[in-house]
Amino acid sequence: MNRFPIQATGINQDDFAELVAHKVERALAHYDEAINQSTMVSVAKIAGSIASAVTLLSPKHQRAIDTIHADLPGLASKFVRALAAEAARRGETGTIDASTLPTALLANAETTIAPAPSDDLEAMLIEDWAGRVAGSTYLEENLGIARSTLHRWQRRGDVIALRKGGRKHVFPLAQFVDGRPVAGLSDVLELIGNPRLTWLWLTRPAAQLDSRIPIDLLRADQVEEVIEAARVFAPE
Repeated sequence: MNRFPIQATGINQDDFAELVAHKVERALAHYDEAINQSTMVSVAKIAGSIASAVTLLSPKHQRAIDTIHADLPGLASKFVRALAAEAARRGETGTIDASTLPTALLANAETTIAPAPSDDLEAMLIEDWAGRVAGSTYLEENLGIARSTLHRWQRRGDVIALRKGGRKHVFPLAQFVDGRPVAGLSDVLELIGNPRLTWLWLTRPAAQLDSRIPIDLLRADQVEEVIEAARVFAPE
């Protein structure tokens, strides 16, 4: 599988998803005259979102996808059927909470995915939903963040630390820009409270932001807009 270096090119996740969606929409219009316009747009958005999501996976998980080329059509078919079923359920109940969708889709697909070795299971569970994460050693060696600085940020609530195992924590890499936490991160964490819920909200399309991804907006210095959206989202 080819890697698309989004961060290296300066293209954010939303822009990359829109780029892929545009190309898929053009391909569908050229090769499938029977498909209606609204379905064509939806299919293109799905393709763009999936392509964008794959770029957020850890290198280990991207390599894992490389090994199941033969199974991809079946897995994709199962995913689309689950997606359609979830959409129909929402239409019947009026539910619009996007946080329920990943659980529903994983429940339909999990039996087809081989379990990870036990010593990697904890990390895989975190990286499956949180994207690339790293410990203090990696951050010090690759981003130049001293352990004492990292621990100070953690104590003050300036960074998001996710518990892995007993007392160990890992840190999502997307929260750092130029070796520092993105502006506004501490405000969002203070509003929402729970680090896992905060990071989950930051990395998914937010209804409060017209389905844009909050962490992408923070990385683009659109801080006030994200903080206000987090205020609306935060549990009372």
